[in-house]
Amino acid sequence: MSEREQVTELAKRRGFFFQTAEAYGGVAGFYTYGPTGAALKENVQDAWRERFAVQEGHMEIESPTVMPEPVFEASGHLEGFDDMLIECPECGSSHRADHLVEDATEMEEAEALEPEEIAGIIAEHDILCPACGGRLADEPVGEFNLMFETNIGPGTASPGYLRPETAQGIFVEFPRLKEYARNQLPFGATQIGPAYRNEISPRKGLVRLREFTQAELELFIDPETDEPPLEDVTSVELPLYSADAQTDGDRGVETVPAGDAVESGTIESAWIGYYLAISLKFYERIGVDLDRFRFRQHLGGERAHYASDCWDAEAEVDGDWIELTGYAYRSDYDLRKHDEYADDDFTVFKEYDEPVKTRSATVNPDMSYLGPKYGEDAGIIASKLEEIAERNPGLFEEAEDDLAIPVLFDDDEIESKYEGELVPLDKIHFEIEEVTKTGEHLLPHVIEPSFGIDRLIYTVITHAYREDELAGEERTYLELPPAIAPTFVGVFPLMARDGLDERATDLANELRAAGFAVAYDEAGSIGRRYRRQDEVGTPYCLTVDYDTFDDETVTIRDRDTAAQRRIPIDGLAELLTELREGDRRFEDVGVAVADA
Repeated sequence: MSEREQVTELAKRRGFFFQTAEAYGGVAGFYTYGPTGAALKENVQDAWRERFAVQEGHMEIESPTVMPEPVFEASGHLEGFDDMLIECPECGSSHRADHLVEDATEMEEAEALEPEEIAGIIAEHDILCPACGGRLADEPVGEFNLMFETNIGPGTASPGYLRPETAQGIFVEFPRLKEYARNQLPFGATQIGPAYRNEISPRKGLVRLREFTQAELELFIDPETDEPPLEDVTSVELPLYSADAQTDGDRGVETVPAGDAVESGTIESAWIGYYLAISLKFYERIGVDLDRFRFRQHLGGERAHYASDCWDAEAEVDGDWIELTGYAYRSDYDLRKHDEYADDDFTVFKEYDEPVKTRSATVNPDMSYLGPKYGEDAGIIASKLEEIAERNPGLFEEAEDDLAIPVLFDDDEIESKYEGELVPLDKIHFEIEEVTKTGEHLLPHVIEPSFGIDRLIYTVITHAYREDELAGEERTYLELPPAIAPTFVGVFPLMARDGLDERATDLANELRAAGFAVAYDEAGSIGRRYRRQDEVGTPYCLTVDYDTFDDETVTIRDRDTAAQRRIPIDGLAELLTELREGDRRFEDVGVAVADA
């Protein structure tokens, strides 16, 4: 049985996760978290919130999962949020074409290729349909937009979409959030919540879902002045799989101190280096095996056009490397797009240390000239002249010749229509005045660590999976960190009689009142009860027996070693807290008794 099959079977049996609506045949890409899985997920989210919101001093918001169409027009999702689709001519099944290529070849990042290249590889390797075995060679590879569309209100007048990422909920609220931050950069906003992508072919359980949970941080900075506290993490050893290492003979992962990686330029942004370093400690805390973990730098073809440097945190699961987190320097792309499309101000006013005298230009183009000359483009040309005057007021005053159209339009398509033509200076009325400025409006840049919570859950369970033998019997258990285990302590009566069950029930309730996640179990032999808790990763189990009535002590059992010790009930909550926080070692408490 493969590692994935072992984990999937355990997850279903012990209530971690299972396919949604199995009573109706199930539906691909949707999974339900059972009682243990929901608790584990909540603990992982709380650990993320503590590290990336509370400790970093960032705010947290909760925005709707449905937003109107103009939001996604501005963000670019309507045009560019696509995956590569190929359909089988035999059975009609749809498949994600780049995944077929990755499964059939040694290529790891086929999504960086163009659809035409993917189609060529499918034909070259004669890749077949996974559903029916039909030939896919020569079938077109198209693009499929992944967003779920809906309507807001009755009818179709107000189209909307389920958000494909939580980030846009933060970006669109930036004008309000900057007020809460008192217009002081840098500041960060976090959000944990569901996102939706209509995946072509969901696969591998929690690895690729149509509804999934993200935990995202958007840090807004002044790129000229704001620097991270890199000195706090400069010596943290990062397992880096750089772009050079991937292309230069596949050198593999290289362990580099965070400070050195930034100084050498391997990590281009000090902010990215900082977040990689603090994330490494977070992954270790929640139970990711760092021997099966790396930070992989995006190759040139993978990066979004607005991102200068991107890294993924990846974990090895059943022989595959899966992305857990993406780290991107998004520049001012997101706020610039929303500033352009929306009716609000997405800039931050940056006050100067001292007032600055500058020159300002106002332009009043002669429309009686521009109108007949340029027709329907006259308004565009006039507005471009005004933009140029605002950015470079001296251009009009210093020009010796008339202004050429290419000066105004850079890469705009309209440039080709009027290339080389001139706008006479005497047809552009302008005034220059000196003004004193106390500051300027700037569009902040964005640093984004984006975590996939479901993939973290899957990785943590997989990396915690253990098999051993106790007293001649095979055992399966999850070596989960105590702080994130779905149940922290099990409480059992030795037998469900003679008042043992009542005393154990009272103890369980006392511990719940003290804030512990407690499982009470009196069914079956004590050994079977231990095994059930082992399989869900419960770190400790307490057994109430007849000696409890005499000396007010219980037996505590350690999950990983199965060792047992006798401890007093008095002060039990304090002791368990110390064990959960790592302030006490199990072998240092109480008195040892025979192993289970």
